[in-house]
Amino acid sequence: MSTQALQTPLKIQTPTKKSAGHIIVDTLVAHGVERTYVIPGESYLDVLDGLHHSPIETVVCRHEGGAAYMAEADGKMHQRPGIAMVTRGPGAANAHVGLHTAWQDSTPMVLFVGLIPFAHRDREAFQEFDIKAWFDTGAKRVMVLDHAERASEIVAEAMFAAMSGRPGPVVVGLPEDVIREMVDPALHPVIPVASGGMTVTDWKELKNALKESTKPLFVLGGNDWTQEGTDALAGWLEQHHLAAAVEWRCEGNVPFSSPSYVGPIGYGRPKPTYDLLEETDLLIFVGTVPGDVITDGFLVRQDWTKKNFLVTIDPSLRGRSGPVSHQIVSKPDVFVRDLAIMDLEAKPEWKSFTERMRSEQEKFAALPPATPSEGPARMDTLMANLVPGLPHDAMITLGAGEHTNWAHRYFPTELYASMISARNGSMGYSVPSAIAASLNFPGRRVVTIAGDGEFLMNGQELATAAQYGATPLVIVMDNQEYGTIRTHQERHYPDRVSGTQLKNPDFALMAQAFGGFGIRVENDADIPAALEAALQAIDEKGQFALVHLIVAQRVRAY
Repeated sequence: MSTQALQTPLKIQTPTKKSAGHIIVDTLVAHGVERTYVIPGESYLDVLDGLHHSPIETVVCRHEGGAAYMAEADGKMHQRPGIAMVTRGPGAANAHVGLHTAWQDSTPMVLFVGLIPFAHRDREAFQEFDIKAWFDTGAKRVMVLDHAERASEIVAEAMFAAMSGRPGPVVVGLPEDVIREMVDPALHPVIPVASGGMTVTDWKELKNALKESTKPLFVLGGNDWTQEGTDALAGWLEQHHLAAAVEWRCEGNVPFSSPSYVGPIGYGRPKPTYDLLEETDLLIFVGTVPGDVITDGFLVRQDWTKKNFLVTIDPSLRGRSGPVSHQIVSKPDVFVRDLAIMDLEAKPEWKSFTERMRSEQEKFAALPPATPSEGPARMDTLMANLVPGLPHDAMITLGAGEHTNWAHRYFPTELYASMISARNGSMGYSVPSAIAASLNFPGRRVVTIAGDGEFLMNGQELATAAQYGATPLVIVMDNQEYGTIRTHQERHYPDRVSGTQLKNPDFALMAQAFGGFGIRVENDADIPAALEAALQAIDEKGQFALVHLIVAQRVRAY
């Protein structure tokens, strides 16, 4: 080596700096995020710029409520948070509905909110608001990126917080000027999430409780499952002739066709499961707790002598009511892993109890006649013609209203996350969640049933479906009223209809205007042909399809 070479100083390459906004995107990629649902705003342009060449698909929505719902639905379908991005002030306000859904449904979700520049804070700047005061009571954490060098750390913390313990929403504020600062591009590592599991004591307590029980019932709920976990649990339940019900709007946590499945428990529950919580001598809740909806407003299963085992990763048991005999701090899949090695001799009483309840569920779910009746269109006829042709992996999404009961009764939810719905009773969820499902699982049959009142709250997101190639089948059940509220009204204020009646446009024409297939059905006899045409448009033309079903008022699924 020459003397000159020895004298030449070594050049140490320093990493190229990146803007904090671009580092936020890089960190989301490192966490496995595949898409984000956005309404753009000048407050977070640098993040949008970072998404430009990113592998993350940017789904541009038409309203912040729709974007937040799509992100919340995305979180229900994956073992990671759904991601939404909105701007400050009005944008954040509009997204709040999705955040409340994620909070009450225990859904992992991260909402990024662009903020005013750091230097403008506390001066009543344009669209300024106090992000912590707005969201602190409805999110697991609210964080603000005040130091650009912490961009990756803040995102990693947000993703961790959304998934750890009882899952839920996290809000991250992004000041407009801070995200443009150039900093070291090193990424914060993914923070592992604890999954818990059964201790030796837990295992023995549960085994002894089952051995002493003659009518045990598992109640499955929440979004914190995988297909492998639900498959393993269904196999174990069937092997031991044990019964399982599902939390309201969690159908699919045990297969619809499983001999162990005995029906849903929650609002509007069918008669077969109405008294089940009181009849059983042992309840094992997995992934959920006996809260308001399950217990009919904290009325059912409140006797402190009853035996309840609660399996949840949330040690605080938030939302629980009634007795707790034993808590097992575990995520559902890990609990099932430990349960699968429990060798129990199936009792004849278990089998007879499960077979009786399963028989009731089968009678309840038996399809009505597919042959149309004379007169106005009926949801019964539509379901009878739709269900037999559904593939094994068909999905259903729902918002809120009595129209959802046709799906609860008849739709065959065979796989985990085959029912994506809002358990907080939030309206306007059906169309956005169907779009998110179709984008996540292209090629699967995605159906949504929307009420006429609910549909117009986010029906404009059909433009998003057309833009990104989502192909759900949208059934709009049009009875010209807010049906659920009318039912409560008739109960408390009979014959005084007020504030519940609607006059609707032609939703089929609306679907066509957005670039999809739309058909209006007024007569029952026209349902089979209309349904066939709608499915043909989806399968052959790659369009979303909407069936506008004009039905009589006060006709309910059960």
